[in-house]
Amino acid sequence: MISREIGTEPPPPVTESWIASAFTPEQERTTAMREALRLSDTLVDELLQADLIALGAPMYNFGMPAQLKAYVDQIIRVGRTFALDVSNEKHPYRPLLTEKRMVVITASGDGGYHPGGPLEHLNHLEPHLRTAFGFIGINEIEFAGVGYDEFPDDRIKRSLAAAEAKVRQIVHQLAKEPTADEYE
Repeated sequence: MISREIGTEPPPPVTESWIASAFTPEQERTTAMREALRLSDTLVDELLQADLIALGAPMYNFGMPAQLKAYVDQIIRVGRTFALDVSNEKHPYRPLLTEKRMVVITASGDGGYHPGGPLEHLNHLEPHLRTAFGFIGINEIEFAGVGYDEFPDDRIKRSLAAAEAKVRQIVHQLAKEPTADEYE
């Protein structure tokens, strides 16, 4: 199991030299270019090794925190997590991380951001995560959310209990799914 704490040890944001390095063919990269991509390569390698990705993500001001955005920018990489074929005008992008699953546990200061909730239209975290990870091929994403972090009454307790139940449901579902070995 690989564990990474991006909240307290965030990756750096991408820079112009990072972008130039990422779009330079690997065999043509200089030592400085390889160094610019070193952490990104590590992060992508971790995703490639994973069968299931568990992500804890708070919602800050209706979206993802800067640390998580920096992580996402580091892992969406041409040639590593998606392919680019500019000659294919209809579908130039192809995801490379298929058959991966993700469980995301979110936290927000208020409640009602869940699908069908009164504040759903303000939840830009979940759609952003679905878009970013779906672009690289991780489309099987389950969300469990905790709300009312800022409310010192029973709403936070009910929200925690509901999120714990949802996580148990997800774990139970994953435990029941046959593995590739069981199909043989």
